[in-house]
Amino acid sequence: MSDPSTYKFNHTMFRIKDPKVSIEFYEKVLGMEKFKESAGSDFTNFFLAFPSGFGGSNLSDDEKAAKMFNREGILELCHNHGTESDSNFKGYASGNEEPGRGFGHIAITVDDLDAACKRFDDLGVKFKKRPEEGRMRHIAFIYDPDGYWIEILANNRDVAHK
Repeated sequence: MSDPSTYKFNHTMFRIKDPKVSIEFYEKVLGMEKFKESAGSDFTNFFLAFPSGFGGSNLSDDEKAAKMFNREGILELCHNHGTESDSNFKGYASGNEEPGRGFGHIAITVDDLDAACKRFDDLGVKFKKRPEEGRMRHIAFIYDPDGYWIEILANNRDVAHK
């Protein structure tokens, strides 16, 4: 008998146009780390996660890959070879526009929402929604290079946007 109390939400997969651009965004902007790459004949999957979730520092990529199915919060980026140089490629549906509305976003918590938003501005990140816009003043949304939405909120609501 399988015990659902042991189940974990392990990862989410996004299809991406250009792995160089997307990996740089997730590493430099959000602080994730690529720890595994898995190539197929016409695609490559890249696995990224926040380093703190591996339960130890200074682990090798092989050690992280061995632990990947026992943790939560992994992002898999799937690159179908050739999309990065295809001038006719229009990109993937983000799930937030027609056709294809369905998927919404992933969410990342940060230590300080205002400071994170300033950092994103300094890095030239495109915003969908800033904390000062709309009714929900405690969140922001940014776009990744493929147009996927990423919700940004403070990990401590007491120090959320003031």
